[in-house]
Amino acid sequence: MTASPIRRAGTIVVCTLLLAGPTAIAQGQLGTITFPNSGAPAAQAAFLRGTALLHSFEYDDANRSFREAQRLDPGFALAYWGEAMTYTHPVWNQQDLAAARAALARLGPAPEARKAKAPTPRERAYLETIEVLYGEGPKARRDTLYAAAMERLVSAFPDDDEARAFYALALLGLGQGERDVWSYMRAAAVAQQVFERNPDHPGAAHYVIHSFDDPTHAPLGLKAARAYSRIAPDAAHAQHMTSHIFVALGMWDDVVAANEQAMRVTERQLGRSPVGCRHYNEWLAYGYLQQGRVRDAARLVEECRADVERQRGAAGSLERMRAMYVVDTLDWQGPMAAAEAWFKRESAPSGTDEVVERMRHALVLFDRQQAEAALAELRRAADLEERLPFEFGPPATYKPPRELEGELLLGLARASAKAGDAATAVATYRQLKAIWHRADPGYGPLAEAENFLARHVTERP
Repeated sequence: MTASPIRRAGTIVVCTLLLAGPTAIAQGQLGTITFPNSGAPAAQAAFLRGTALLHSFEYDDANRSFREAQRLDPGFALAYWGEAMTYTHPVWNQQDLAAARAALARLGPAPEARKAKAPTPRERAYLETIEVLYGEGPKARRDTLYAAAMERLVSAFPDDDEARAFYALALLGLGQGERDVWSYMRAAAVAQQVFERNPDHPGAAHYVIHSFDDPTHAPLGLKAARAYSRIAPDAAHAQHMTSHIFVALGMWDDVVAANEQAMRVTERQLGRSPVGCRHYNEWLAYGYLQQGRVRDAARLVEECRADVERQRGAAGSLERMRAMYVVDTLDWQGPMAAAEAWFKRESAPSGTDEVVERMRHALVLFDRQQAEAALAELRRAADLEERLPFEFGPPATYKPPRELEGELLLGLARASAKAGDAATAVATYRQLKAIWHRADPGYGPLAEAENFLARHVTERP
């Protein structure tokens, strides 16, 4: 049971409320959380829905749910805590300090007045953490102090999985938008504890994925990635988020399936199709190109362009999608060949310049018919790139060395065929055919590989 306040003549009297109802609830299609609190029973569904949405980074919808909980119970302290939480996006290093302080001010004019609205020690502890997050000083300092405050909250209430999940998220935010491996591994350990106790917890699965979404650690996040889409099928971000692990592992079919589902959820929520230029489209277009589904990728770019023209999409997304398309298809004369900086994103991590130079050198070597030397140089570029700080998602270089190596394999297959080295050509074409198993029918390089293998392979390997 938990405490629930009843207001009498301006005072708060605490009585008990059975937890069998709204404080332990499956949030429709958003996962299952347990968050005992002192809010009025009428406000519970909105509050818990807001918390579940918050765990899936559906910040706008979460904000509306917390505001609804406030409307139903104006003195519900944690509903204001929840709204304030929607104004910080730790993994993206975003924060609206003014909006968060304004939300808290509606609960009370100062920290002590707000704290007095929380009738239990646990709820007062939650308010103390939010006061730290939106206190004085620069954001990096407040983030560090907030993570420490969340650690104290977990220590004081070790059975509170919500506190533990939000502590994991606080740890992910310590890098100020950059991957800090030490903090990420700490976050993983905390989130894993919640995930083991409640395999249907949206935040636990989500934060495990964020902790492990780099090529080195991605296998450790695969179980959470497989679970998260099932946990929160009504959260578009949850459907997309699974692809953070799939991209890191080169699982292109899964990358595509995840982002296609994210787009379907988005279309259902917005009530229109297509929805055009969104974060999920970028990842989906990249996945299509890896599969050799050029027509689908072109369709996404065109939908994005139309969305930008209607001023509903981001021009930056359009340029990135165009650049990826042109570099992967080599369609330098087509209508999409207007983007700049083909090899490197503006936000590429330091050290990428050396990678790009090695890639260019590899192309020179290949042009001089030094295929093995070119591939060796690309592998050196790839090894160098893999030592750089990892940015999750599509690569910092539009044509990363591993992908360029794959394209040079096609050149090697052709050169070997012309030189009469059928064994090398067969082995290389087999590799390429396996990579392009989902490619467009009639996709030129795939058809080339299939035709060569049909002529030179008389039995299955």
